[in-house]
Amino acid sequence: MTGRRYLGLVLLAAAGVLDPGSPARGQATTNVPGLVQEGNYDAGNLGMQMQPAPQTDDAGAVYAVGPWPTYTPPLADGEGRELVQSFCGICHSTTYITMQPPLPSATWEAEVNKMIGTFGAPIPEPSAQAIRAYLKSHYTPETRKE
Repeated sequence: MTGRRYLGLVLLAAAGVLDPGSPARGQATTNVPGLVQEGNYDAGNLGMQMQPAPQTDDAGAVYAVGPWPTYTPPLADGEGRELVQSFCGICHSTTYITMQPPLPSATWEAEVNKMIGTFGAPIPEPSAQAIRAYLKSHYTPETRKE
């Protein structure tokens, strides 16, 4: 026998592959739950949680869905409201403003700067100042009216 072949047989024997009782030779193993023979498993779930089958709906069923909400809460009255509606409304609904919790003035300042600098909102600086002033005067914890 050559040296390589002998080394390979020694390694296989050490790994238990050549052992007559090894499950690698296709004999039944009883100490592993659910294992009948290597490569063949019981029909059971092997202790795993079974998922329910998906519900099959009748193809002729009729479902009713309510109307899509189209209500947008109005912005607070005040100087700068029209600028907010026109410039902010280019990219997103003004609902993004009204649904926010009251934010500190510094946060509104940063938000307007982010919309201009990061997202490229085409707002001239005088209009941006008026928008910041409007948001600070109506949507901060100190000034927000519920």
